[in-house]
Amino acid sequence: MDSLFDEHAEEARRGVAPLAARMRPRTLREFVGQDAAVGPGTWLRRAIESDSLSSLILYGPAGTGKTSLARVIAAETNAAFVEVSAVSSGVADLRAAIEAASDRLTLSGQRTILFIDEIHRFSKSQQDALLHAVEDRTVTLIGATTENPFFEVNAPLISRSRVVELQPLSDADVRVIVTRALEDPRGFGGAVIIDPEAEADVVRTAGGDARVALTSVEIGASLAQADAEGTLHVTLDDVREATSTRSIPYDKRGDVHYDVISAFIKSMRGSDPDAAVYWLARMVHGGEDPKFIARRMLIFASEDVGNADPQALLVAHAAFKSAESIGWPECRINLAQAAIYLALAPKSNRSYLAIDSALADVREGPARPIPSHLRDRHRPGADAYGSYLYPHDYPDARVEQRYLPDGLEEGVFFAPSQRGWEAERWRARSAGSASPDREGDETDQGLV
Repeated sequence: MDSLFDEHAEEARRGVAPLAARMRPRTLREFVGQDAAVGPGTWLRRAIESDSLSSLILYGPAGTGKTSLARVIAAETNAAFVEVSAVSSGVADLRAAIEAASDRLTLSGQRTILFIDEIHRFSKSQQDALLHAVEDRTVTLIGATTENPFFEVNAPLISRSRVVELQPLSDADVRVIVTRALEDPRGFGGAVIIDPEAEADVVRTAGGDARVALTSVEIGASLAQADAEGTLHVTLDDVREATSTRSIPYDKRGDVHYDVISAFIKSMRGSDPDAAVYWLARMVHGGEDPKFIARRMLIFASEDVGNADPQALLVAHAAFKSAESIGWPECRINLAQAAIYLALAPKSNRSYLAIDSALADVREGPARPIPSHLRDRHRPGADAYGSYLYPHDYPDARVEQRYLPDGLEEGVFFAPSQRGWEAERWRARSAGSASPDREGDETDQGLV
């Protein structure tokens, strides 16, 4: 009777579960995508099939199949499957699960797969509570996280586990999942038909997230009209009403955040305005802090454009002020203008290289005395210092004298690029490097 009651309860839960939950794969054969991680011939596939799995950390964006893969692993092995949520569970819950796993192993010899979703949300003490059980294999841990585990999961736990990275699903994978949901009895069982253009829109807006795709289909079906035979036809309008915006993975602190800003900077450095605007749009769409974007552009203006175009720093500063005082959505225009300017500007990293080279000498080189003719004159004994040649007393305000400490020669830190204002000014400087005319020879002391 209890068994019958449990069966009815499970059937009732399935009846109200969302389409994405009902369509979770039950076997490796049903699992779609992630061939690089769990495809035929991979170590993970072999470990699952031979029931010799060690602890895992599954890392990837939402909707890529981390929870589904954990459940498939449990179904394909002889282990008990215990799920703990890092959002709602504490150390006491972990210890209870580990104690139950120990009893299970002792009494029946059955191993336990302990699945922890959002494992990065566990504190250090909670993660530490797992170490002994994972090390002696009281449990086989499968942790799932959308954050880089090498930053968010304790190193001792990482060292006892294998990190498996899952990628966003391809459009072809998402299409297979959608088609299966339409046909499978667990889904719509053929009672729903989706127009080709509507299916294409579902796949496009899903952004590699199977859960988003299935949710769009489910909501679209609830809006669809039935034909004379009772079959629901999901149209493009139904899908677009169900999904108003495209789902593109973006986080403001994790890997995607850093990957997108990296692509943005590298696109400007590569002088590609289209790519720069695209990656900027990704950040705008994801709700990135506009001041963060503008700060990186300020750095870029000096690091990658430098004195090839000194105006770039002013443009980037203006963009930062607009981000600071205007904000979204209008400042997107200011940021786009600045990004395009920086992408098109001539490039020079020589200022960046010069300061780092000089810092290296300051930190690691000898203590170099200041040439006496450059020292401050407002002290007793300054009359004995070498003569300082005042550049404004000479044509073009140029005069040859040593400014570097002894042991360093011109060009040791700064070597101009051959681009833009920097190159023009260096050529003009070099053209005027001949010894200038001077009245008298009293200024000869201290010349290079």
